[in-house]
Amino acid sequence: MFELHGKVAVVTGSTKGIGRSIAECMAALGARVVISSRKADMCDQVAAGIREKGQEAVAIPCHIGSKDALEHLVTRTRETWGQIDILVCNAATNPVYGPMRDADDRAYEKIMDTNVKSVFWIANMVCPEMAERRDGVVIVISSIGGFKGSRNLGLYALSKAAEQQLVRNLAVEWGPHNIRVNAIAPGLIRTDFARELWEDPKKTAAVERITPLGRLGDPDDIGMLAAAMAGPAGRYLTGQTITIDGGRMITDPS
Repeated sequence: MFELHGKVAVVTGSTKGIGRSIAECMAALGARVVISSRKADMCDQVAAGIREKGQEAVAIPCHIGSKDALEHLVTRTRETWGQIDILVCNAATNPVYGPMRDADDRAYEKIMDTNVKSVFWIANMVCPEMAERRDGVVIVISSIGGFKGSRNLGLYALSKAAEQQLVRNLAVEWGPHNIRVNAIAPGLIRTDFARELWEDPKKTAAVERITPLGRLGDPDDIGMLAAAMAGPAGRYLTGQTITIDGGRMITDPS
C-alpha cells in the first residue's frame, strides 16, 4: 500500500520545510526524487543527504515563476530518469502581509503567477506524458487559508483557493487517463515560510487553544500524508483537497 519503488517524483520547493519532508518521505518509500528550488547549493545539500541514506535523489534548481525554468526542470528530469510519475507543486510565495487594499498590482501578479500559474504551466508539461502511460499523480500543496477570508493574508488565501479549483479541473480533464490530482491544505506548520505566524508565543498559544490536537503541525505531518497519497493507498482519490490541521477547521474557535 505504501511503496513507491520505480517511481520518479519531482518536488518543487523541496530544500526545506514541507517540500523537503515530502521528498525525503517519498525517497524513503523507494521513489527517485528530484530536489528543486531556486538555490543550487541547497538543492545539492538536500539531495546528497538523501543519497547518504542509500536512496536516490538528484538536484535540479528551478525558479517556478519562469516558464523556461520549469521546462528545463522537466527536460532535465526526463534526461536523468526517463519520465515523471509524481509531481508535487509545493513552492509558493507570499511577499505581503496586510489587507488587500494596501497591496499593489506587482504583489498580486507575483503571488498569482508563482502560486497558481506555475502549477498550470508545469501540469500541462507533465500530464500528457503521464497520460501516455495511463499512470500519474499530481499533488498541490495548498492551505486552509483557501477556505477562509483573511484580514492580512488575503492575496495568499486567494491564490490557495485558486489552486484548489485548478486541482478539480485537472482531475476532471486527466482522470480518464488514470492521472490522480489532489491538493493538501495544511494548517499552521512550523516552517520558515510561516515563521511570522508561529514564532510569537502568544500567537502559537492562541492557535493551539483552538486546535483539537493541541499543537502546531510539523513538516513530516504533511510529508507522510503526501507520500501515502502518491502510492497505491491513494489510487481512488482524485479532485480532493485534504485538510490536515489538527482539527482546527472543524472546531468552534470561541
